[in-house]
Amino acid sequence: MLTALADPTRRRLLDLLAVRGAASATELAGDLPVTRQAVVKHLAVLDAAGLVAGQRVGREVRFEVRSAALDATARWMATLAADWDRRLARIKAVAEAAEAAEVAARESER
Repeated sequence: MLTALADPTRRRLLDLLAVRGAASATELAGDLPVTRQAVVKHLAVLDAAGLVAGQRVGREVRFEVRSAALDATARWMATLAADWDRRLARIKAVAEAAEAAEVAARESER
């Protein structure tokens, strides 16, 4: 999923679908500097990652965002970010304590 989100064109496709709702590859290609065939390939990657779903309507396939997959990814990333914030806060506290001990040691030598 993160590989699918790493590409700026795919992120733009998700943004367009989120704002517009269901759309065909042809409609989406009109808002991007890539061909319709490239849009189809990007949508296939997003579909494989579970981020969009395509449904045939007549002769075209209309794609829409699968918000549940994005919500799950956002929750996972928020949890990961919180873990890193806690780790960094501990590192900062250790570094500040070490610095304070060093300052106190220098002052006691005077």
